[in-house]
Amino acid sequence: MDLFEYQGKRFFARYGMPVSAGEIAFTVDEAVAAAERLGTPVMVKAQVHTGGRGKAGGVKFAATVEDVRLHASAILGLDIRGHVVGRVWIEKASDIAEEYYASFTLDRSAKKHLGMLSAEGGVEIETIAEENPDAIAKVWVDPVDGLDADTAREWVAAARLPEAAVEGTVAILQQLYTAYVDGDADLVEINPLILTPDGRVHVLDAKVTLDSNSTFRHEDYDAYDETQTRDARETAAHARGLQYVGLEGSVGVIANGAGLAMSTVDVVNQVGGRPANFLDIGGGANADVMAGA
Repeated sequence: MDLFEYQGKRFFARYGMPVSAGEIAFTVDEAVAAAERLGTPVMVKAQVHTGGRGKAGGVKFAATVEDVRLHASAILGLDIRGHVVGRVWIEKASDIAEEYYASFTLDRSAKKHLGMLSAEGGVEIETIAEENPDAIAKVWVDPVDGLDADTAREWVAAARLPEAAVEGTVAILQQLYTAYVDGDADLVEINPLILTPDGRVHVLDAKVTLDSNSTFRHEDYDAYDETQTRDARETAAHARGLQYVGLEGSVGVIANGAGLAMSTVDVVNQVGGRPANFLDIGGGANADVMAGA
């Protein structure tokens, strides 16, 4: 499950990470009212499950309430990479001295959690990896041992963050790791993690993907499921408890197991076909499940 930025920030805040005050708005009037309560200047930020918001005009600085009205009017309904903006996050603006990048995900080959940290934040990690791979400091964390303060401090030193940012970053990295593990996440990412002119390290953006199979441990995750972006086919499959991803082709694929489904999709492509979907009905599927598929 992919979270919107505002959901990710609220998720991070549970684990003690410093995030900016903000409110979600679904209309222009709600955005204006939120800005009046928060006090300007604020940021008006499109909430969509995709990147590239800034380049598409989905993130704007608003010095006044009238600016908020202007930007919210332009952003609500904006199409960003096929995602239509239906809500905006109104957030207190932050002063930025430097921008960093931090994330955790799973390295399946190493059977460990992979942490990535860079002093070059504010751009996509793929861009950093391509243009300056040495700028990314990596750490592999054994799930049994976890991330202690000494390891986090060595990691920060390897990323060459300035002295003013060390202690604040060490604290946030440990909180981020706890959120990743305890929250059953597939990915937690802060980009950018900022250093303010007065020396505070602060979370300015949040990208979170949660394991949808963990909802039995987290009753509140049902609210996240309700905000997932699905087309009509995916919505119908989800209602039947099926793992379904709609594709653009014409060959339907039904398989009992994700590995077999992926292999079948590959075979269809290899012989010149185009799969219409990925549909995994699970290894223990019965007649009712097959009928639903």
